[in-house]
This record gives sequence, C-alpha cells and structure tokens, in this order.
Amino acid sequence: MHAKSQKRSLILASSSPYRKLLLERLGLPFEVQYSSVDESPQPGETPARQVKRLAAAKTDAVCECRPAAVVIGSDQLAVHEGRVLGKPGSAAGARRQLTAFSNSRVDFLTALSIRCADSGFRFEKTVTTEVRFRTLSATEIRRYVALDHPIDCAGGFKSEACGTALLQAMRSDDPTAIVGLPLISVAEALRQAGFKVP
Repeated sequence: MHAKSQKRSLILASSSPYRKLLLERLGLPFEVQYSSVDESPQPGETPARQVKRLAAAKTDAVCECRPAAVVIGSDQLAVHEGRVLGKPGSAAGARRQLTAFSNSRVDFLTALSIRCADSGFRFEKTVTTEVRFRTLSATEIRRYVALDHPIDCAGGFKSEACGTALLQAMRSDDPTAIVGLPLISVAEALRQAGFKVP
C-alpha cells in the first residue's frame, strides 16, 4: 500500500466538528463523508466492544462507496459506574450527567478504525481516558453548562474548553482522545499506510 497511499484520498467518516479540527492538525488534505450508523447497543455487549464495533461500522459504511480511499472512523462512549452515557442532548441532560459525575470517576472510551477496502489495510485501537471529577455544586454545574453548552459531547463536558475546571485529574495515553480522535494513534496508522505525517 505504501507506494500508492499518497495518491489515495483520505476521508474522515464523521460529522463531528471536533474530530475535523483535530485531524486538521496533521496537515494532510482530507474529505469529510458521513454515513448514518445505528448506534444502538447489542444485547450483552460490553462498552469496549460497543465502541469498537461502532467505530468500525462508521468506517466500513464509507468504505463501501469509496473502496480506494483511506477512511478514518471513530466513536466515543462515557462509562460511569458501569453505565454507558451518550451525548446529553440538552442543557438539562448535561446538568443531570454532571451532577451524577460529582466526586466520581468516568471512563471515556475512544475507538479508532482506519481502513482502505481495496488494499486490505486496517488499523484499530481503543484509548481509555480516566477522568476524575471534583465535588461540583449545582451553581457550578449550571454556570458551566451555560458557558460551554456541551450538549453534543459524550459525558456532557468539553475538556478542550472550560470543562477542565470541573476535574480533579485526567489520565490517558493520548491527550486528544478525550476530544474524540486519538491523534497519536491516527498518526501511527497513517504512517503505516504510507502517508507522510509531519
């Protein structure tokens, strides 16, 4: 694949503006193409399996119509006390999530799937970010949600914005994973695929 990879299109299979901004950091030209995927969990599926399956499904959906392209897909789930939490969808939902997170730990699982259908290249990895929230008052939560409006973020907070002020600690092998796309792993995969990543 190396000899032809620089001639291949690079596609981000996501409608997320956060992932788009992250991928732009690598300085490579890419397209954005999103295919709708049913994100319902399967019976008995663990969070780790679910996030990996969904990342691959997003990639595979775009690969079906663009088999010569290198396609990047990603998915993220927040897990709190064994329960999977998605995007809150509203300010009230974000406040409820953050109230539950006060003085506790949340694991953010960010799965990456990179594939080129016609060459057979595939790279998959899941990065876990352990987030510990400090004790949060109702006033702090209301103020934060009004300021950052994190209704489209898993877990109801934005680590790249004011959300870090809510935290006691955060641990991860890749600091960009929490935003939605683990760039260390993306760069590694693209180098394996033959791209010249700065």
